[in-house]
Amino acid sequence: MSPTEPEGIRRQSTTRRRRTVRLRTLLIWLAVVPTVAMGTQVTVTAQRLLAQSEKLRSDVAAAEQVGAPLYTLMVDMQAERTATAARWAGSDNSEGELRVRREATDLAAAEFRRLAVDPSRSFSEVTRQLEKLAEYRQRADARIGAADSTLAYYSEVIGKVIQVYQQEFSHAEDAELAQASRPVVSMLQATEMVAREDTVLALAGPSGELTFVGYDQFVSALGAQRYLHEALIVPHLTARDQRFYDRVVGSADWQTKTRIESAVLSGHKDIVTGIKLPAEVGGWSSAHANFSVQMTTLNIDLARSVLARGEAKAGELQTEVAWLIGGSAGGLLAVVVVVFFTTRSVLRRLNDLHERTVTVAEETLPDVVARLQRGQSVDPDALPAVTGDRDEVGRISDAFARAVEVSVDGHRRLAAERHGFGLFASGIASRTGNLVSRQLSLTEDLQDTFGHDEALLAELMRADQLTVGMRRQIENLLILAGGEVPDPHTEPMRVADLLREAAAEVEDFRRIERQALDETSVEPSAISQISHLLAELLDNATRFSPPKSKVVIRAELVTDGLSVEIEDRGPRVSPERYEEMNGRLHEAPPYSVLAQNAHRLGLFVVGHLADQLGATVTLRRSVYGGTSAVVILPRQLLVASDPQAPREIEPQPRVLELLPAPTRAPAASVSSEPAVREAAAESAPATEPAPEPEPVVHTSAGLPSRRAKAPVAVATAVSAPAPALVPVPAARPALPERVPQTHIAEQLREPRAQESVVRPDTATPEEVADAWADYEQGTQTVEEELRRDQP
Repeated sequence: MSPTEPEGIRRQSTTRRRRTVRLRTLLIWLAVVPTVAMGTQVTVTAQRLLAQSEKLRSDVAAAEQVGAPLYTLMVDMQAERTATAARWAGSDNSEGELRVRREATDLAAAEFRRLAVDPSRSFSEVTRQLEKLAEYRQRADARIGAADSTLAYYSEVIGKVIQVYQQEFSHAEDAELAQASRPVVSMLQATEMVAREDTVLALAGPSGELTFVGYDQFVSALGAQRYLHEALIVPHLTARDQRFYDRVVGSADWQTKTRIESAVLSGHKDIVTGIKLPAEVGGWSSAHANFSVQMTTLNIDLARSVLARGEAKAGELQTEVAWLIGGSAGGLLAVVVVVFFTTRSVLRRLNDLHERTVTVAEETLPDVVARLQRGQSVDPDALPAVTGDRDEVGRISDAFARAVEVSVDGHRRLAAERHGFGLFASGIASRTGNLVSRQLSLTEDLQDTFGHDEALLAELMRADQLTVGMRRQIENLLILAGGEVPDPHTEPMRVADLLREAAAEVEDFRRIERQALDETSVEPSAISQISHLLAELLDNATRFSPPKSKVVIRAELVTDGLSVEIEDRGPRVSPERYEEMNGRLHEAPPYSVLAQNAHRLGLFVVGHLADQLGATVTLRRSVYGGTSAVVILPRQLLVASDPQAPREIEPQPRVLELLPAPTRAPAASVSSEPAVREAAAESAPATEPAPEPEPVVHTSAGLPSRRAKAPVAVATAVSAPAPALVPVPAARPALPERVPQTHIAEQLREPRAQESVVRPDTATPEEVADAWADYEQGTQTVEEELRRDQP
């Protein structure tokens, strides 16, 4: 069999494909990333608010626990400082007053130390300053140093207390609470300034004289406390606190305080040692004792108001956290629901688009292409249409519809071009076939006219065989162009005659040995196609096997129909090549494969004919090392033969003999010798009498006719031996088509006498050398073609 070049195997790409992410994953990430970011932000905000709420509650708890003892400590330190200044100045009853104040301070300090145990707060500075209290008391009792330095210690401790209030309870991180706590700290500072005025006046003593430093301290404290009241206290008081403050500053004691301060500023007298205070200073102590209590009450109310606001703010923060978490959870849930349904909708639409695309690509489009290739019309509604949707999925669907439309238009144009080329090729093949038929008719006329000349007859038979091969190639073109092989048969044909007709189509038909093992016939509509199929396989078998080897074709009935096996002695073929060729034979190969193997049409023609007949052609390795082609024809193509009809008996293989020298034409060329040898082999076996020749129809010149219309009927009607050669009449009927391999001279058709001995081979050494050279040349040609066929 003729090996064909394999289709190009697509080489796997070595480029590493970029890993793609599924759309579902992208949509999920599109929902997860904002959700996680939003959740993280909510968590951070909630933690911050909860920490702020916890800090407020902690400050409120600390203020309730430590704030009151700390304020008491501050008031007691202020009273002790004033009592210390009075004793230093030598006032009456100052020693007993100082002792009472020191005891109150000790109690307040002990209470403060017991409660101020939180190391994270700034209570340690006050505690550290309180440790020096005993030392400064001793200095005050012994009057060591100046009074200003001793009194400055008390002022420093009170300043630390106010600083603790400012750091711990001002709530600087919350603007609202910071605004509310500002009057409390300012009120403490203003109270401290009034207490310093009281200390400076107490330091004046009974004499009513102040040093210049003491006077400066009084003036500074007076200016500070007035500024604090006017700028930092009054503007920030609530309406309720403002009314209470107005009652305090409108009281007689406060007015006395204000009058004394004014008198000190304007009514003092300068002396050598300092300043002489006016007489109005004597009413300061009683007035201060009264309005200081009222100011303490206002301070406590302001502090409690701030604590209440802190507690409420802490509750508001917790409520805000709850609303934040609940709202965020609801929002996240809404986002998840929206993303879920959006993803589901998008994926459903994409899945529908994918299913429609796959249906069009795998079912609709191949069916449309197949219909176009068969020349049938296509329903436009079967193809996807452009809807004009503007969303993304709709645009993808429209793009695919346009791609399908372009593809179908391309296939439609290609089918039209192929159909037009097929018509063109069919027309050329038909015209050329008519010319070949006329040439065959002319050859038959020449055979009838010059059949008595054996040399010329051999050349005419060779020319006839070449013309038959030309006709088969034209029929190949007709088959590949989509046409059908013209079939002139109207009656069934026996398998033996079919094998003979197929063998007659091959140029080297003398090497073909036929064996019809069963008597059956073939439908007339399939005779030409089957004959052409077998002729292609036989032609390949003879061309790709040694020149002197036999090609055996045998036919027998099997379960699936009729089995026709063609066996040659050709070169070895690899299993991969058999698999490739069988793949093309079991299904008609497309024309794209034909375009890549245009120089090897045998398998393509066989594949198309097998597809038209419903037959199966399989190539396999022969037991002789060559190739065996098995053709299974379906039973629908067979017709049961008449059991009474004579059955052809195929001759057994025999030794070919050359004719005697006197009977050989002196001018016969080398090309005529095979015909003569075949004729001798057909008519004169070596060891047994010749069988009854098969009845055939003859022309008027005594030559067999070409392709008889009804070979079976003619065989039963013609049984007498053929007449001798007679001149060709002037007017004779049209010659029927000849039966291949029966164009033999009349002289060779006569039975030969049986010889007792086998004649020795008279071939000369030159003839043997020529035959061996032909064998080697044929083998080299086959090997060279096989090497070209290898991928």
